Amino acid sequence: MNQPAFPTLPPNASFVTRVRLSLHALKVLTDDPGNTYYGPLVNACLDGDTYAKLARTWRASDDGRQMLDERPTLQGRELDLDALEQLPAGTLGHEFVRYFRDNGIQPFETTFPVENDVDYLSKRYRETHDLFHVLTGYGTDEHGEMLLQAFVLGNLGVRQAVLILAYSVPRRVKVAGWKDLVPYLGRLRAAYRRGRRSRELLSVNYEKLWSTPVASLSRLLCAPA
Repeated sequence: MNQPAFPTLPPNASFVTRVRLSLHALKVLTDDPGNTYYGPLVNACLDGDTYAKLARTWRASDDGRQMLDERPTLQGRELDLDALEQLPAGTLGHEFVRYFRDNGIQPFETTFPVENDVDYLSKRYRETHDLFHVLTGYGTDEHGEMLLQAFVLGNLGVRQAVLILAYSVPRRVKVAGWKDLVPYLGRLRAAYRRGRRSRELLSVNYEKLWSTPVASLSRLLCAPA
């Protein structure tokens, strides 16, 4: 059966239904981050209002309006990884490519059509995820991923991060035991507060900053860890 191009929910869909569908979608996206159905489904379930509010804020400023009108992209098919790799070590472009090489992964890609500001912000959030790892210094292991989720919750207020973090707590207890729970929650809280103190990372036009040192960008955009 073909999946519909635009996932939608009934206007009266319950909170439980939204959470259930989101959990299933996030499980699929773990193995297939560019999935053209389940990526937008998470947005439809949890963050449509979040991105709509963000779009209104962006539209109120010259820089934000320009981003929404020009819609720069970090899709894998738009990136010349070989050219970026030739930039000096330490620059955003070089370190971005090294991040992919070191982790054995490819840049995000999706064929989901972008028809409005909310679609664009949803896609932008997913395609900047790897850059956020580079800028914040949070690792790609499960613990580092949860710290980044806490950071973006504070930075952008995306609700899907709440769901992912809630899902992580019993997994953390299973791996590290109850004695680590309070320190773990403390680290998540610190990452959340760091995100709150940092510049909104989604609105940065990284496509114009490939030659800038990562260290300089991190100091400019991210609050100290």
